[in-house]
Amino acid sequence: MSDTIIHSPLQAPEAQAVLDALVEEFAAMYGTDRPGGARGEVDRYPAAAFAPPLGDFLVLLRDGVPIAGGAFMSHDDETAEIKRVWVHADHRRQGLARRIMAALEARAGALGYTRAYLTTGFRQPEAVGLYVSLGYRALFDLEADPALFRSLPFEKHIGARAGQPATSPRRRPAASLDAATIEVTATKQAQERRILARLAQHAAVV
Repeated sequence: MSDTIIHSPLQAPEAQAVLDALVEEFAAMYGTDRPGGARGEVDRYPAAAFAPPLGDFLVLLRDGVPIAGGAFMSHDDETAEIKRVWVHADHRRQGLARRIMAALEARAGALGYTRAYLTTGFRQPEAVGLYVSLGYRALFDLEADPALFRSLPFEKHIGARAGQPATSPRRRPAASLDAATIEVTATKQAQERRILARLAQHAAVV
């Protein structure tokens, strides 16, 4: 048995295997109760967002077969958002998610990022537990109903600032799931505009 973590362009078969698996899992977990649907969410950002020097996509291969993966993209010069973290259902509870997270943090730190940000869905308590165990600070009340946030944000300092406490303000719960959906949709739209503008600015420079 041989495990290798590779850098994969978004269009490559290895990365696409991760994305296709995520779409299937998100669709089963959230059905139509997800703005844009599972495929729309996974395909929200262009390939350039997950390519060096602004981002990267890592895939863990076992004997050449993708069994885990994850990516990150750039919010600004300090913050990388970790996304698309996945482990094949047949290979969970082997510490593979931790390996991918460690590799993503190290890679983002090597590119100069000092803060990692990520979100997970309100129906994914295992992911919440993982991120907390890895030292991520929840930007929401862990004791509140997660549906009142819908998208659950976390942060952690990495790279040159690894180990320093994170201090971003926490989100307040919405009045209902519908209200949280409206809030999260607006937040994601604003974030998408900023990230696409950053990509365009970088492309103009290079």
